[in-house]
Amino acid sequence: MAEVELKTAPADYRFPTTNQSRHCFTRYIEFHRCVAVKGDESGDCGKFAKYYRSLCPGEWVEKWNEQRENGTFPGPL
Repeated sequence: MAEVELKTAPADYRFPTTNQSRHCFTRYIEFHRCVAVKGDESGDCGKFAKYYRSLCPGEWVEKWNEQRENGTFPGPL
């Protein structure tokens, strides 16, 4: 059986506190900005996807995805 290596997003000086909510939100935005510029097929955006998925609760991501689809997402994309 293949061994799975679990990692989280690297430390980011912009988010020095233990509350990682803002870090999560920023990584989510960085991923979607990257996809908007480079396209869905670009492998360059994968690291941002890993970061936000390891930091953000699934419920938040689902809500943000719905908001993006509805045009009501509160962040700058």
